[in-house]
Amino acid sequence: MSSMEISKQVKELRELRRMADEIAAEIDSIQDAIKEEMTARNVEEMTGDDYKITWKSVVSRRFDSAAFRSTHSELFNQYTKESTSRRFVLA
Repeated sequence: MSSMEISKQVKELRELRRMADEIAAEIDSIQDAIKEEMTARNVEEMTGDDYKITWKSVVSRRFDSAAFRSTHSELFNQYTKESTSRRFVLA
């Protein structure tokens, strides 16, 4: 692939990412408006002809690896494994 082709693809990628950011912001705005209405109505669920919306609290339990590492560093090191990945960054 030539430098010109890469430059063209980079420009296209930047434009698509900009569009994706705009779409994501619009999605968030609409969701926030719906959540606001659900809060005003004091409901966790809304249904219509072709939709069902739920907005409920979810409780989850996660392992606190930082706390475990500070109190049981030897065990933490024994069961920790290293992994390698690659990250694509366009600046």
